[in-house]
Amino acid sequence: MRRRDFLKTAGAAAALAGGSTVTSALAGRASASGRGGDFSLWSWVHGNREYDADEWRRRFARLREAGFRAVLVGGGDVELVSGAARAEGLEYHRWFWTMNRNGDEWAQENHPEWFTVSRNLESSLEKPPYVNYYRWVCPSRAPVREYLSRRVGELAANPGVGGVHLDYVRHCDVILPRGLWERYNLVQDVEHPEFDFCYCDVCRERFAALDGRDPLEIPDPPADEAWRRFRWDSVTGAVRELAAAVHEHHKPITAAVFPTPAVARRLVRQSWEEWPLDRFFPMLYQGFYLEDIAWIGECVREGVAALAGGGGEGRPRPGTPLHAGLYLPSLEPAELAGAVAVAREEGAAGVATFEMHGLSDEHLAALRGVVG
Repeated sequence: MRRRDFLKTAGAAAALAGGSTVTSALAGRASASGRGGDFSLWSWVHGNREYDADEWRRRFARLREAGFRAVLVGGGDVELVSGAARAEGLEYHRWFWTMNRNGDEWAQENHPEWFTVSRNLESSLEKPPYVNYYRWVCPSRAPVREYLSRRVGELAANPGVGGVHLDYVRHCDVILPRGLWERYNLVQDVEHPEFDFCYCDVCRERFAALDGRDPLEIPDPPADEAWRRFRWDSVTGAVRELAAAVHEHHKPITAAVFPTPAVARRLVRQSWEEWPLDRFFPMLYQGFYLEDIAWIGECVREGVAALAGGGGEGRPRPGTPLHAGLYLPSLEPAELAGAVAVAREEGAAGVATFEMHGLSDEHLAALRGVVG
């Protein structure tokens, strides 16, 4: 039976049997695959909650008891939250918004020229696409790279921080996942200019120096291979500098990335299989793509294969761990168990849940049933 057909059959059975069928069936398949190894559970955490140290410890203890190893925390008091996490035996990694600098008032007020420009020549600072918080800085600019490298270096220098986790380390979505089109009343079967970045002066000048053409004068910019590669490389170059800044402090650096290298390159100009990071967290949010749980396993397999052949200066080492990012609002407990099992079967080193506050007792019980 094909994997996709198996999962559909198991899912139907689970609906009738309260989820136990899919959990036990898929857990058995994952165990039989022999790929369990050092399979670890991580979770993204919104840290800007008004909790005291005792409440954070209580919540982190709940994760630890369920087998979690680490948390990726954004916002909040670093010393307070990291201390609580470490007290409960969890690794604390600082979750850092990278190219999307919506909350960065200093950059917005002092360097509006840093922000990306669409093919319509509109700044993402002045006219953010899709949503009001989509304000992106340009990875081609040396001052942007220096600024971001300094910021992540400062995070890595903090003794309470076990590692730095990058998010929004890409260009703006030129095409949204298919499941989000209706939300924004869009049909994105082509690359529309208002979502196509970046055409700032620096990008145009640097591309012209390399290629001899102004990208605005290319008849069909979305179809031009050299222009696509330029944007992939601009992000990759920035990531390599960020990685060096974190590694200087002997800390690991990781990133949340789009589902597979192919999807990431097409939707957000992100060629993550070329990045010298220590772990990758592809966001395998199946509902956003109108896909099922089997798709999660397929994406893991593609990502693991892409990383297996790494190596070389400025690239990931072969076999860099990949953790499947799972979106809890789209996963009932039995479905979460199935997603974890197929990710494990296809070679993931673990999973990460988005996010901690959405983990119900039933979710945690389902995880224990699969991971043990």
